[in-house]
Amino acid sequence: MTIQRHDEGVIATLTIDRPQRRNALGENTVRSLRRALDDIDADASIRVTIITGSAPGFCAGSDLKELATMDMRGMCEHEAETAQFCRYISQLNKPVIAAVEGFALGGGFIFAASCDLVVSAENCRWHLPEVQIGWIPPWGLQTLAARLGPVAARRVAWGAQHFDGHEAYRIGLADYLAPDGQTLAMALSVARGLAALPDVAVQAVKQYFAPHAGLHGEAGDAVANRMFADNCKFPVAQATLEKFGVRK
Repeated sequence: MTIQRHDEGVIATLTIDRPQRRNALGENTVRSLRRALDDIDADASIRVTIITGSAPGFCAGSDLKELATMDMRGMCEHEAETAQFCRYISQLNKPVIAAVEGFALGGGFIFAASCDLVVSAENCRWHLPEVQIGWIPPWGLQTLAARLGPVAARRVAWGAQHFDGHEAYRIGLADYLAPDGQTLAMALSVARGLAALPDVAVQAVKQYFAPHAGLHGEAGDAVANRMFADNCKFPVAQATLEKFGVRK
């Protein structure tokens, strides 16, 4: 099982358990996460979800070994499916909290940002490396802009530097900052606070803000996906694809 579920009262914790792939978002992982979230949303006994990753970190983004088996069309389709999954988080009835330890990179960065609340470890490494390797992040930029504002989101999307949890918290990417090793404990504390509130009102607040938090990001993701495919025609991206072994 790549996704482990543990319930503690009214709180469900999902753990991405692919340490050998640094908890990367392969096709089966994305689909398993969606099924697990569907099950939780339909479970009347659960009121809040936490998503975390097994050591060494939260999520390293796309599974490069899996991408190496695809051609460009397959890569674009996979990225579109992952984008749709992350947009879907805003449509769930129940709050979703990301507990981020170790690292959140590429698609893993945007995945965490797509959750309703983010708890970051102090020394967590946050980075969007896509531009450095030749292409635009292929989805999630509207979600990033919703969290940070467009000017800060642009700076972060360029990915010229990685940053730690303190900076993530300062710019509003993370909602809570925890000592290393304590993000899950803090996420549970935040979840208990939400669970103590009237669930109908909590869900209404989430539904109200859904259009601003990614629900209507489909058009932006489609544009970024096309830009990604176009970027991959140029020399820096071509060298990266050759390194990954992706078929063109």
